[in-house]
Amino acid sequence: MTSTRKLLWAITGFYVAGIVVLIILFGFGHQNHSFQVQNEFKLDNWLHLGVFSINRAVLYLILATILTVVTMVWIADRMHQRPNKVQTAVEALFSLMRDNITRGNMPDSMAAKWFPFLGALFLFIWFNNLIGYLPLPTNSGQEVVIFGAHIPAFALYAATANISVPLILALVVFIAFNWVGIRAQGPIGYLKSLIPGGVTGPILLLIFPLEVISTFMRLLSLTIRLFANILAGHLLILFMGGGLVVLLNLAVVGSVVLGLITGVMAVAFFLFEVGLVATLQAFIFATLTAIYLGGAVSAEH
Repeated sequence: MTSTRKLLWAITGFYVAGIVVLIILFGFGHQNHSFQVQNEFKLDNWLHLGVFSINRAVLYLILATILTVVTMVWIADRMHQRPNKVQTAVEALFSLMRDNITRGNMPDSMAAKWFPFLGALFLFIWFNNLIGYLPLPTNSGQEVVIFGAHIPAFALYAATANISVPLILALVVFIAFNWVGIRAQGPIGYLKSLIPGGVTGPILLLIFPLEVISTFMRLLSLTIRLFANILAGHLLILFMGGGLVVLLNLAVVGSVVLGLITGVMAVAFFLFEVGLVATLQAFIFATLTAIYLGGAVSAEH
């Protein structure tokens, strides 16, 4: 463990020192005004429909919805006794959603009722995260010309990197588990269930408000956890994939050298995000939802 930590610190130190040396040797180029990092996450409305509008975040949500419906309905209706590769993958997802996410956090009778919701929630977030790492022509702020046709530049974007999407999903979960708790125990009984077992006396005046605040904090924790992790991953890929070179305004030689260094890191971050973070964040969100739903019907924490 100690040797690994030393190696990581050595790599980090070498990386930072390398950037400093490049800046000293090659200096800065002209001031950049064309590239703005925040524009990579800017939403330009493509089509106005009164109160609503279509932009690239909506496009990603539509794609994730289609993939979720196809997985849960179309493929599920075409299962064979001898599964192919697609069916095998879907069955693995089904087992993960049923056994680990749903049954592991609530009674079986309740799990049978809420499995479609939790499964759809997991798949929807998962597909949103995954397609966010596919380069699609969605950057309307820049264009590329292909055979004379002007099309938006290819970009990496995730709807879950826009805080409004995780917030809406968290609101749905927040309303759902509170509604389940009130329906199962009644308003008074549900409020009593917020108090940990064994807590009595004047300390209730302190504990009960804290538990109410803690319940509302679930809304923020669900939102920020998903939003921050996906946004951070895309920012790292963006900076390492070329954004850092542009922002530093290095001369040509310095840009090439730095690009070679950060390009490798961009690939590493990309593989890490696709291979772990995209699935892990969907799993955590769905699992916490199942925990909150199961806990809402319990008599006490």
